[in-house]
Amino acid sequence: MSRGLLNFCDLLCKYAQMPKDTGVDGSQSCRTFIALYCTRRKSLVHKNMPCKEKVPKTKARKTKTPSRS
Repeated sequence: MSRGLLNFCDLLCKYAQMPKDTGVDGSQSCRTFIALYCTRRKSLVHKNMPCKEKVPKTKARKTKTPSRS
């Protein structure tokens, strides 16, 4: 990410995952969750918490298959 811009923890980061345990954040792991598991920190973190280590997930590239003529 660009230096100088403030980044926030969310599921767009390659290190962020939904918590594996249910109910760790009081939401019973529905989509209103406020906790994420950070694989870089190896702990639960608050969603939308400022983060200097955010790395955006990269989209998987589709491989082109040769067309059959």
